[in-house]
Order: sequence, then C-alpha cells, then structure tokens
Amino acid sequence: MRLGRNTSFYLLASIILFFLAGSSAPTPLYAVYQAAWGFSPIMVTVVFGIYALAVLVTLLVVGSLSDHVGRRPVLLAATLVQAVTMILFITADGLPTLIAARIIQGLATGAAAGAVGAGMLDLDRAKGTTANAVAPMLGTATGALLSGLFVQFLPAPTVVVYAVLGAIYLVQFAGVLAMPESVTRRPGALASLRPHFAVPPRLRAALLVAAPALVAAWALAGFYGSLGPMLVRRLLDSHSLSLGGLTLGTLAASGALAVYLMRTWPARTVMTFGTSALAIGVAFTLAAIPTHSALIFFTGAILAGAGFGGAFQGAIRMVVPEAKPHERAGVLSIVYVIAYLAMGLPAVLGGVRVVHGGGVITTAREYGIAVMVLAIAALAGALLHRAPILAPAAPHRQ
Repeated sequence: MRLGRNTSFYLLASIILFFLAGSSAPTPLYAVYQAAWGFSPIMVTVVFGIYALAVLVTLLVVGSLSDHVGRRPVLLAATLVQAVTMILFITADGLPTLIAARIIQGLATGAAAGAVGAGMLDLDRAKGTTANAVAPMLGTATGALLSGLFVQFLPAPTVVVYAVLGAIYLVQFAGVLAMPESVTRRPGALASLRPHFAVPPRLRAALLVAAPALVAAWALAGFYGSLGPMLVRRLLDSHSLSLGGLTLGTLAASGALAVYLMRTWPARTVMTFGTSALAIGVAFTLAAIPTHSALIFFTGAILAGAGFGGAFQGAIRMVVPEAKPHERAGVLSIVYVIAYLAMGLPAVLGGVRVVHGGGVITTAREYGIAVMVLAIAALAGALLHRAPILAPAAPHRQ
C-alpha cells in the first residue's frame, strides 16, 4: 500500500517537526545533566553547539544527495538512525555519551532536512514553502515545552521524553516505507557527496539579502537554546527546570504562529516585519535584566519569536521556491548551513564568555546587542534591495 500525496506531505512535515523536537528536548534537561555530572556552562554550549556543527557538516556532504538517489532512501536511513540515537540518550551516563548522542542526532537531522524540505516542495510548492518555515519552529517549541513538562512533573525525565520520541521515529520510518518517491533518480550521487557551497547564480543576490536575517534569527535561537534556561532562572530567581523549556518554547511557538499568519504576505514585507520585531523583542529581553520582570522577559520572547519566524520565512521565500526540482535539496541545505552555523558558533562563544567574561547577565547583554545589530542590518538590506523579491508561490503541483 502506497500513501497518497496529501498523506505523504504531512508525513514529511511531521518528520522535520519531530526531528527538531528531538533537537530541543535536551534544553530543559541541561540543569539535570549538570547537577549529575558537574560540568560547566561552557560544556552546556558545547553540547548544544556540537549538534549544530554535526548538522552543518552533514548538510555540506549529503545535503543534495536526495536530488540524486531519491527522498525515500535518505529519509529511511535518517529516521532509523534517529530512533537508535534515542537509546543513546536514554543510556547516557556521562558527558562523552551525551556529546556522542548529540553528534549522531545532528547527522540524522542534517541528512533529513534537505530531503524533507525538498520533498514537501515536490508535492506542493505553496504549502511546502510555508511548511519549511513553520515545521522547524513548531518542532522546536514542541520538544522544549514537552521536555520541560516531563522534567518538572514526571519521573525519569531523561528517559521518558526520549522513549516517546524514539517510538515516533519508528512510526515515521514505517511511513516512509509506504511513501511514493517524489523525484526521479539521476546520476551524480557520489559526486554530490563532495562538500560544496554553491548556489545557482540567479539566486545569489536573494541569498545575500537573506543571509543577515538568517544569522540574526538563528543566533538568537542558539542563545535561547543553550544559555536561555540559565538566564531566565537567574532573572526570576527560580529553580524550576520547566522554565528552560518554556523560554525556548515561547520563542519557537511565537515564531511558528507568525509564519502561519504571514503566509500570504509578500516576502519583502515578511522580512521587514521579521527583522524589526526581532530587534524590538531583543530590546525587551535586555530591558528585563535590570527589572527582573517575567512579564517584560516573556513579552520580549514573544516579539523576538515573531521576528525569528518572519526573518526565517522571508529568507526561505527569497531563495528556495524558485529553485528547480533537482536544485531544491541543495539550495535548502545551504540555507540550513547558514542557519546552523549561526546557531552553534555564537552559542559556544557565549558559553566561554559566561565563564571567562563576567557571567550570564553580561553575556546576555553583549549577545543581545549583537543580534540587534544583525537584525537592523538585515532590515536595511531588505529595504534597499532593488531586485524583485519573490511573492508567495501560487498553488502549484508538479
């Protein structure tokens, strides 16, 4: 039995959603791991950043592989590896095992990201463009919020959340087995494994405009995902572990909602709104530091999340929809390479600054100011760019 196009589309969307949920699930658990194994804030950001690095490397190597061998073989391997990785998380008894699990998780996510995104565009270009922007943020929110609730209210939180996710990945593996292939295989698979960073010439100007927005948005996500839990507990003088998941979940959920609400807006408008909201939201977050106000802090998280969603969707719409079918996985992978590099590297540098540069409050101020500068630069680029920016794609099936 083969799945229909609609069912296949939602299966693909669920894969990227729950892969990103798996990536954010450890965030509320870092305090548990720290208490059990006694590592520093630098190692928290290393555990976070090593995942982003693994995703980045995988995207560079196999990001366009599904354009050659098909979407299904790549996704079968990725979902199976992801399910097995959950066993590593469950049995982790120290920092080395946790790092190994994050690396393998990053490899699986990197392999899946390009194939899933391109597969959704193969099946429905309009819905696929929106889903490529919504699903990662919705998944990040889902993983962070559920993990935060599990760690606060359920026994064995470092087991239950990964067991649930592992079961979901096995169901998705079975679904991919029943999914029809959406692209015709073509030669060049081995050559595509050679790391490359190439964008079709007609898309380069749009990518240059989109890049600062990608960097600003994902650098902020990296901070919320690595040091955010520590910051919010310090600001609110609380030991609640669920706050870590609530902080990242608020940012990501706001971003997902913003993407959905802006799905019919012109791409330039989305980019303008996103970068503006990103800068304003970070300003609110910084204003919460001296006041220790939960209201101001979470207002900032909601605004910054809406900006994150707008900036990411604007970047996706500027670059990806006009790629040809055989270019889609590769182009989408390059977008994700920029995003994950922006998410991982600043987070690790932030961890170093926390330990050696004055603590989490000082680091948060410096990090926030840097994100605001990037957001304002991206806003200027979107406003000054004279070339036509892609409008939302009309419904189109291939």
